[in-house]
Amino acid sequence: MGIGSTFLGLLEGGPRHGYDLKRAYDERFGADRPLSYGQVYATLARLLKNGLVEVDGVEPGAGPERKRYAITDAGVTDVEQWLSEPEKPEPYLQSVLYSKVVLALLTGRSATELLDAQSSEHLRLMRELTARKRGGDIADQLICDHALFHLEADLRWLELTAARLDALAGEVAA
Repeated sequence: MGIGSTFLGLLEGGPRHGYDLKRAYDERFGADRPLSYGQVYATLARLLKNGLVEVDGVEPGAGPERKRYAITDAGVTDVEQWLSEPEKPEPYLQSVLYSKVVLALLTGRSATELLDAQSSEHLRLMRELTARKRGGDIADQLICDHALFHLEADLRWLELTAARLDALAGEVAA
């Protein structure tokens, strides 16, 4: 998710300070990975430079002056374009898991143990997300479902790779 585009969407509701944008972002999108203030103000500086936001007001504070940012017409157009374009699906053709399996085979280590350990880690995380989903609001449920579906696909791949491990070992050895 583009932080800048997300900020623009949040600013469509009205002008906000950087602190308010960070709080809104973290509440809705960054529960597991909150933004740093450095990211917030670097993103706002870039949006300002590109003419997508403007400073709507400046208020004195105990520290530096507090700027309030508002979206410009160009910013609204940018959000509309961003929301209307489908995201490119990620084919995952460069997988760290695949690399680890091949390297385990190449170096004489147990690829089976690696696959078993990875499956256990996936299952652990799936249990954690399922518990979070049960106690969460609709936003939490949807984001957990998204992650769970990806983890399920990874698990299917791990099982398929385990079933084909002898064939892969033969190719790697050749």
